[in-house]
Amino acid sequence: MSRLIGPPNKFLPHEWKHANQVQFRRSEQERTRSEKLTAECKRMIEESNTSTKRMQQDAQTKLEQRIQDIKFWRQELEQMFEEMVQEIETLIVFKSRVERALESCSQPLQVTLQCLAERQKRVAIDLVHDEVEEELLKEKEVTEGVMVLLQRTLEQINEQIRLVRSVKYCLDKDLKDKFQAERIDDFCSLLTNTSPGGHGGNSEFFSHPLLMTLTPEEWESICNINISKAEKEKNNSHSLRALVESLLEQTATDMRRQHDTTGRAMELRIQEAKAAKAELENQLDKLLEETASQEKNLEDLRVAVAEKEAPLRVAQTQLSTRSQRPNVELCHDPAQTRLLTEVKELANHVERLTEAIELSEMELKALAGQQLILEEEIQVKSNSIYIDEVICRQLRETPLDVF
Repeated sequence: MSRLIGPPNKFLPHEWKHANQVQFRRSEQERTRSEKLTAECKRMIEESNTSTKRMQQDAQTKLEQRIQDIKFWRQELEQMFEEMVQEIETLIVFKSRVERALESCSQPLQVTLQCLAERQKRVAIDLVHDEVEEELLKEKEVTEGVMVLLQRTLEQINEQIRLVRSVKYCLDKDLKDKFQAERIDDFCSLLTNTSPGGHGGNSEFFSHPLLMTLTPEEWESICNINISKAEKEKNNSHSLRALVESLLEQTATDMRRQHDTTGRAMELRIQEAKAAKAELENQLDKLLEETASQEKNLEDLRVAVAEKEAPLRVAQTQLSTRSQRPNVELCHDPAQTRLLTEVKELANHVERLTEAIELSEMELKALAGQQLILEEEIQVKSNSIYIDEVICRQLRETPLDVF
């Protein structure tokens, strides 16, 4: 214990010098390390500042380039989007045209069916499968075929509108995404080191980086795919519209041509029926004249028979009276011979005239029967003419309104 509180040991002068030299060297070494560290830190600061500036400039350039790329594709998509909107509107117009065309076929078809039904009311020999009926049946077939074709075309237009709207939806979605991406990148390009609200040195922003699933090439490929799909549907739409335009023109031409053909056939049939009716009326007039002539002939025959009764009665009376001559006076003299001949000839005349009367009466009956037939035929023709000229022609007077 007494050693511990005793006077301290004294060092020798060379020990003191050595200790000072050691402290000098340590101090020099520490200062040298500090100077090197300071120089290295300055170099690192300058290098980091240069690198940071270069990286920020490069990032800014990349952002600006990216914004330009987005703007380019957005403009492409916008143009295609507007074309799709216009195409949909145009297709809707074509759809309306086809719908109106389909509706306009109903009235001509009803007219055709009504004409066919009315012509079934023809009677007797006039209920014939003539050219008019053939053309009306063709007209019905053409109209029904056009309606089926238009209905099928309408379904194609509806499907094309659906496809174009689907493409338009994809373009719209892509446009909205690109608009938002451009807005974000515009905001990012405006940020500076002194911008308020920045993340600064907060490393948490980078601690959970987003999972980027697409490369720029894949991103551009998707844009191309959307535009290619739109271009394809636009071309399909153009082709369909050209087809519809041609179809409407061709079907309208076919219907008008058949309508005109049926009209000409009906006019010809009306003229034929009128000519036949006129000929029947002419025959009836001649028949009536012949009937009157035959009636007069019958009357003349009856008068002739009546006129023969008196001479026959006289001759018979004369023969009867001369049969009372006495004895030899009852001879067969020339007078007797003549009277016998006269009675025989008069009886023969009466018999022949009576037969002629019977024939005349039969002929009158035949004429009356033929008159009735002609009058019925004239009525048949009048009915047919009324059906074709009045009913059917009036039904078909309305102009054919096709597309």
